[in-house]
Amino acid sequence: QVQLVESGGGLVQAGGSLRVSCAASGRPSSSYAMGWFRQAPGKEREFVAGISRSGASTLYADSVKGRFTISRDNAKNTVYLQMNSLKPEDTAIYYCAADRGLALPRSRYGEYDYWGQGTQVTVSS
Repeated sequence: QVQLVESGGGLVQAGGSLRVSCAASGRPSSSYAMGWFRQAPGKEREFVAGISRSGASTLYADSVKGRFTISRDNAKNTVYLQMNSLKPEDTAIYYCAADRGLALPRSRYGEYDYWGQGTQVTVSS
């Protein structure tokens, strides 16, 4: 089992950048493909980005492609989401998740086994 703790959220102006982190404890994070999801008020949780166990393969939602970058440092058991050119519609709670099923990243909510508590990202216009 793995425990996930997100950090780095906050308030940023549109066009700005922010990096959120996800620290894993318990079983090494290299045992899991990892993903970032987000949930805005009144909306369903949606996939943002995923990364394979090794970090060699990534997957992005179309809405963030070219603006967000997911990466991981397995030595530090940490996954990152670098968010650039932020838009007000990126405002949401961002959740980190771990998938023990496959080495490659997946995009469906139900495919992830462990979740963090989330970190709020607010983008002002």
